[in-house]
Amino acid sequence: MKLKNTLVVLLILFAHSFAKSQVTKILFDATKSEMSGNADWVIDAGTYNIGCNTGPSIIGTGNEANPFRFPVPAQSGITTSTLETYWTGGLSHWAIDCVNKGYQVETLPYNGLITFGNLSNVQDLSNYKIFIVCEPNIIFSSSEKTALLNFVQSGGSLFMISDHSSSDRNNDGTDSPQIWDDFFTNNGVVSNPFGITFDNLSFSNASTNVKSTPINPIINGSAGNVTQVLWSSGTSITIDSTANSTAKGFVWKSTSLQGNQNVLVATALYGAGKVAAFGDSSPPDDGTGDNNDVLYDGYTTDAAGNHQKLLMNLTIWLASSLTGLEDHLTTNGMTILTNNEQHILQILLSNELTTASTIYIYDITGRKLTSKTMKVGEKEWNMNTADFTNGIYIVQVLNNGLTFTKKMFLGN
Repeated sequence: MKLKNTLVVLLILFAHSFAKSQVTKILFDATKSEMSGNADWVIDAGTYNIGCNTGPSIIGTGNEANPFRFPVPAQSGITTSTLETYWTGGLSHWAIDCVNKGYQVETLPYNGLITFGNLSNVQDLSNYKIFIVCEPNIIFSSSEKTALLNFVQSGGSLFMISDHSSSDRNNDGTDSPQIWDDFFTNNGVVSNPFGITFDNLSFSNASTNVKSTPINPIINGSAGNVTQVLWSSGTSITIDSTANSTAKGFVWKSTSLQGNQNVLVATALYGAGKVAAFGDSSPPDDGTGDNNDVLYDGYTTDAAGNHQKLLMNLTIWLASSLTGLEDHLTTNGMTILTNNEQHILQILLSNELTTASTIYIYDITGRKLTSKTMKVGEKEWNMNTADFTNGIYIVQVLNNGLTFTKKMFLGN
């Protein structure tokens, strides 16, 4: 199978970075002046010496949190009894929960670079599984947008958190919903790649309107069952299933239908990767950090502790492998037959398709190798096994909003 050289290079970089370490690495962004009147959206603060009055953060111009790459004290000292005050930052409790889950956390400092495939950048996104950006205050550059898209397309996970309209913290004329939507519509690659748009709104809403059926890993995940949320001056999301058929909502405003409007929490697949979208920055706020801010605990106090469950369920979902990430996961949706003597690989769906479907094949590291769009009425795809080396592959079928995933073994 032939791939474009640039994509091959990116995929090799991504596979190499994951081969170096079996630890799931999560990178929290601090390059976009992520701060507000209630918190600095960081996991820790090495010092409090930056400001962003008219644009990017500048050292020595204020008393906002300035985190280092590695939080202090070291995360190796964290146990299940460690309090969120171990680190000082609005996202410290979330980060400590991630460490207790076995993940490794880092910060991309205020002067860090958002790149993908840049071997000279020690914090290149290819070295991480999840990139979390909470309420950005600066528009992403063209190169940063390309890096984010390539990161997700090649198997990375992007967690996008917005806040309400009129929340321009650095007085540069853009709010976080506008910054995210600029990324979606002005990236120079594809319009609305994730099928997700943040609405430019501001509202507070307590809601129990969650997607509880069918059972799914976002609402019914290993961190606990989510039954409610509380938006404190947040925004909503609009889903465009035409732009991305995998985009789906999991929480809605209290009086809304569970459709594509008034969504509070959403996810989508893009290439070999995943994204999550969250419409309010208050739920991850743990009430610790900069004493110059009005500190507020939304992570465990609000919504009876449901925010902690929801954010960790999303994190675990983003960190999961291709064999366990979908809420409609089944191994009965297709049959895979191989005949090495005749070099035939056949993917046979259980039923003829009533709508068009796309089949993807990934290697075990998460690299997308090839794909095929199946037409209405088709139910099988025959390939030459000589195009594959012996080993384990992942076959994924996307059909009418459902995802079927199964392992494929080639070899003796």
